[in-house]
Amino acid sequence: MRTSIMIPLRQKGLSLIEVMIALAVFSFGLLALAALMASGLKYNTSALHRSYATSQAYDMADRMRANRLGLDAGYYNDLSESDTDPDCIESGCTPEQMAHYDTWQWNTDNARLLPEGAGTVSLKSNDSGIYTITVAWNDDRDPDTAPDSFVSEFQP
Repeated sequence: MRTSIMIPLRQKGLSLIEVMIALAVFSFGLLALAALMASGLKYNTSALHRSYATSQAYDMADRMRANRLGLDAGYYNDLSESDTDPDCIESGCTPEQMAHYDTWQWNTDNARLLPEGAGTVSLKSNDSGIYTITVAWNDDRDPDTAPDSFVSEFQP
């Protein structure tokens, strides 16, 4: 019968190298996960801004439908930013004042909800009666890139 004698192995440092490699692989995995979370947050914020812009465009369309006299008189045909509140809500607004109030309130909300948010309304064609509502904002917060925008067309 043969007996085997166990000879002790003289390996030194091999398990340390294995641990270091496992740590490096794990570190790269965590870095990739952090990058994935950061880009997910960025895209989630971008989607939130687009949702706000959509809601704001439909808000202006509703304001225009509510002020039919101002709409028919052409007070909404070329709207951009209005700097002042006409201060007529409590005393009663004329259709023109209401159009100015709508523009002021709408762009105040745009600036509050969106980074550098602003909106415009323009009549696309007198014959068709189609209006174009544009809400623009700077999603990247980089002055060199073009701002994002949501454009909606509607016919009251």
